[in-house]
Formats: sequence, C-alpha cells, structure tokens
Amino acid sequence: MKKYAIIVAGGKGIRMGNDLPKQFILLNNKPVLYYTLKAFLDSYIDLQIILVLPLDYTDMGQEIIDAYFDKSRIRIAAGGDSRFQSVKNGLALVEVEAIVFVHDGVRCLVSKELIHRCYEQAVETGTAIPSITSSDSIRIITEEGNEAFDRTNVKLIQTPQTFHSKIILPAFQIDYKDKFTDEATVAEAYGIKVTLVAGEEINIKITRPIDLLIAERILEERSTS
Repeated sequence: MKKYAIIVAGGKGIRMGNDLPKQFILLNNKPVLYYTLKAFLDSYIDLQIILVLPLDYTDMGQEIIDAYFDKSRIRIAAGGDSRFQSVKNGLALVEVEAIVFVHDGVRCLVSKELIHRCYEQAVETGTAIPSITSSDSIRIITEEGNEAFDRTNVKLIQTPQTFHSKIILPAFQIDYKDKFTDEATVAEAYGIKVTLVAGEEINIKITRPIDLLIAERILEERSTS
C-alpha cells in the first residue's frame, strides 16, 4: 500500500533557548531534521514524505533536502497556527489511498523497527499509536489535593501516529477543539477507537538542551554498533 509520512516541523522551539527552531539545530554536524527524514526514507523505498515547515523556514528546509536526499520523495507544506492545522495542511497533499504516518520532526531517533511496527498495525486495524509505560510514579490532582495513581495504567504517547487514509483524512475535516493535542485525539473525536503499539524509550522528542546531549550519545552508539 502507498505510504506517506507527514513530518511536522512547524514549531519554533522556544524551550531550547535558541533563536533557531530546534529542528534545524545541528546534532553531530547535521540538522536534527536530517535524522528524522532519513529514518523514514530508509524504512520504505516507496514512502513519500510531506514536510510541514514554518513559512519563514521553508528555504532552510529545502536546503536540507537538496543537500542530503532525493528531492523527488519529499514535498513541503506550510505550517499552520496549531499542530492540528499543520497536519491538516500536510494531509491535503495525500493524493491516493495510503497508510499515513504523522511524526514529530524533532523525534529524530525513531527506529526502522518502530516505523514498521506502526505500519503493520495500521494495515491491520486502521490505527497505530506508539506508547510507553511511565517509569515515574504518577499522582492525580483532585479536589482534595492529590492521590497516587497506578502508573501501569498510564501510557506516554509518542509518534509516528499512523492511520489508514480513509480514517485520518475525514477525521481532520471536523472542527478544531482545544483538546486536540495529537492525531489520536482527533481520530477519537471523529468516533474512531485507536490501537496502541509498543513505543521506544529512546524515541525522545528534542525539547530542551539536555535532549541534544542524549541524542548525540545515542547516535554515537548506533554508529559504532
């Protein structure tokens, strides 16, 4: 089946304390975004990428594509005012029935195995949402204060969130709501039950400077293994 990966790289990365959006910060002498794009392109030879970027940074994104990749496999879409709108803009370029991955541009350590796992589950059930169990203790805020909660019943959600196009395309035609924090919440609002698959601890999102140090070490270990 046809495969599209919508790489959402529309953020400004304020928490990084850097004027440059985090997807363009160098990691082992290459932009963070490079590793994300490469992971998907290497996973399936027939996969097409739709790269969603802030309007002010489309030229910088194009430079990365021209320098490292086959540009015939990557198209650029303009980011919106929200993640919902950015993903919707990317989905507008999905032209045929397909499995669609939606992935954070700064989750640059995503593995081929996780991408394949999400694809296979989405082919079977229509959805695949990677998740991991919290390793920290959990407490819930209540009217009386707070109370402990069984962390085995809590899942931390990652990307790529993966869907059959027959599900994700119509789901994104509903009106935006503040509770839409990811694609799974949009699908649920459309009436679809999503399927969780095993995520990966190292599939971290580059958000703060320490994340760059962790990613650098992981990439070094991968290169020597």
